[in-house]
Amino acid sequence: MTAVSRPVERAVLFGAGRPLRLRSGQTLTDVHVAYERFGPPDPSGERTVFVCHALTGDSHVTRHHPDDRPGWWESMVGPHRPIDTRRFHVVCANVLGGCAGTTGPAPDPRRPARAPFPQIEVADMVTVHRELLRSLGVPLRLYAVVGGSLGGMQALEWLLRHPRDAGRFGLIATSARLSADNLAQNAVARAAVLADPRFRGGRYPADDPPVTGLGIARMAGHLTYMSQESLEAKFGRALSPGREGRAAPYAVPGPYAVERYLEHQADKLTKRFDANSYLCLTAAMERFDPFAEPHDDLAAADPDVCVLSFRSDRLFGLDHSRFIAERLLKAGVRCAHVHEESSRHGHDAFLKDVPAYLDAMAQWLGTRARPEVPSSPHP
Repeated sequence: MTAVSRPVERAVLFGAGRPLRLRSGQTLTDVHVAYERFGPPDPSGERTVFVCHALTGDSHVTRHHPDDRPGWWESMVGPHRPIDTRRFHVVCANVLGGCAGTTGPAPDPRRPARAPFPQIEVADMVTVHRELLRSLGVPLRLYAVVGGSLGGMQALEWLLRHPRDAGRFGLIATSARLSADNLAQNAVARAAVLADPRFRGGRYPADDPPVTGLGIARMAGHLTYMSQESLEAKFGRALSPGREGRAAPYAVPGPYAVERYLEHQADKLTKRFDANSYLCLTAAMERFDPFAEPHDDLAAADPDVCVLSFRSDRLFGLDHSRFIAERLLKAGVRCAHVHEESSRHGHDAFLKDVPAYLDAMAQWLGTRARPEVPSSPHP
């Protein structure tokens, strides 16, 4: 049977009479939001988990039924998994600035061709998430807000600005402030996009996007999602035949299997993601520094926070999570820091079947993890 997905639901928020005021001071009206819901309805909000997705993710976090296409976090969300959809009502929405149904900078006939898309911050993403829940009639007293990578940044921002919205906040493989190394990695990826002649200052048509630049950006970025150990174990110096037929514009003219793998990752992303969204969201990550602003209500709200990191993560590793945990503990927040030592998957470990990590999440959420669950690729 062909795998199908339940249609993504859509909401239009912030009408002309109540526009979305962004952190930049600019405004947006009629903000389209693509979202999906899983599990039993929850009129109280107290059994609702909001899942925040990573950089190139979308609202399809898991399957709605056995014949559905796989979601990007099958190891974490679904029946018998830590975020158990038999028990929890799960909501996941494509972020503001994304390109999977939510308003963003991708070519859009509804927006004048020369009107630049405004600057977006992680805080603006959270504002849209909260308004979506209100529009769905879900009270803001959620069971948990959980996210990894950029999703973890959203969860941290939500915690610091609105700590009474949820009883638990899960911050997985994430950062409160990009390091110089992170910024340098982003600069290389951004340069690849901007150097593509098809980028045209960001005014490219939908049918002729800058796939070369975006593909190279993905190849560079994907190396930060894996560890040196995982690359060596998976590929080493194994050889692989070149591409058959016409090579992609970012193809590497070398004989190694790891080169073919990076080309494959670039292929997948350029078929589903937008270059302007990539630039918009990575820039928001670069500006993110939430502890630089006041967060006086944290201790009184008494949220239960779990910070998770992975030994092999060379993007947002131990130092990033330790910084978050120390700041939260200093603010009087109940914060457990779980550092997973066994996985060699790198940053992608948060999407994989890593038993110690899934067990820790299940214990924190009060559920039981399934012994074996499928792994998901980095979204």
